Amino acid sequence: MKIIHKDLKHGTIKVKTENNEDVWYLGSIIEEGDSISGMTERKIKIGGSEEKSKISKRVVFLKIRVEKTDSDGSSLRVSGPIVEAPDDIPKGDFHTFPIENDSILTIEKESWSRYALKKLEEATEENDVSILIVAFDREEALFARLKKNGHEELLHLKGDVSKKDYEEKKSNFYQEIVHHIQDYDKKYGFNNIVVASPAFWKEYLMKEIKDDSLKKKIVLATCSSIDGTTISELLKRPELKTVLERDRSAREAKLLDALLANIQKENASYGFKEVSEKLQSGNLSTLLVSENLIKKLRTEKTFQKLDNLMHDAESLNAEIIIVSSEEPAKQLDGLSGIACLLRWKENY
Repeated sequence: MKIIHKDLKHGTIKVKTENNEDVWYLGSIIEEGDSISGMTERKIKIGGSEEKSKISKRVVFLKIRVEKTDSDGSSLRVSGPIVEAPDDIPKGDFHTFPIENDSILTIEKESWSRYALKKLEEATEENDVSILIVAFDREEALFARLKKNGHEELLHLKGDVSKKDYEEKKSNFYQEIVHHIQDYDKKYGFNNIVVASPAFWKEYLMKEIKDDSLKKKIVLATCSSIDGTTISELLKRPELKTVLERDRSAREAKLLDALLANIQKENASYGFKEVSEKLQSGNLSTLLVSENLIKKLRTEKTFQKLDNLMHDAESLNAEIIIVSSEEPAKQLDGLSGIACLLRWKENY
């Protein structure tokens, strides 16, 4: 995600989404009561009487007060009454902003919580995610490593496919692709691999993979062709949402494993009271908070206490991690939804 303008004094941040994960992040950041503004398509009635009036679509600047958000994975729909609009659009009418890749919008809050700012920070980080994309047909293959804000092409492979010796050459090309997948997986240690092709080529490739541990990493997808737009096409596919969730879950599962191991060694603590005590003594290096706990406290209108704690942890230069994947979040919920790693061991 790209931050175009930031003015926390007036509670506004203007952003541009760059991939499906950015859309997911905005679904966590935008909440009821916020204001959203930007250019959007709106149906406008032209003419006087109902019989003579026509409906026309125009791109206009609108601002709404958020009452509802709804996501299908690749897009986010934010709805609410219009509070600012051109003169020919009635204020108070409902409008829905569809937020997708390459959307530009301004988010306005009365006060930006530590949680919302942390999620925004995560969305704008350029750290690599652990996903390999392999797109191919019977003649060529593209290999790319997914990044937080785009991708890096690793290899463009052309197969030696003879129409007269179709089956044999095709099989050899599949084996070559598998060989490169194995090499890149060994080099980067990918958590997930997206294998995509037009039609049925991907099913043929899967038959060439004998390593079950490698197969478990693979998610199959479809692309229309193999050319310069293939990777961009795949970044918009719904399968990528599944892979991004799996990748996030794998990373957060490792964090929870480390937390549990440190609890056994008395190098970590959990529970709101216990974490608060560690914070007061300065003995807190990493704060982990379940997104389920945040949603619960938001619903109960008691989130401010946790937000203050997160603010204090940030002032201590502690790392703050919001655990949002389903299984890791459930694990952390079992520890009251909040835990911390210590700077030093207190009991020897």
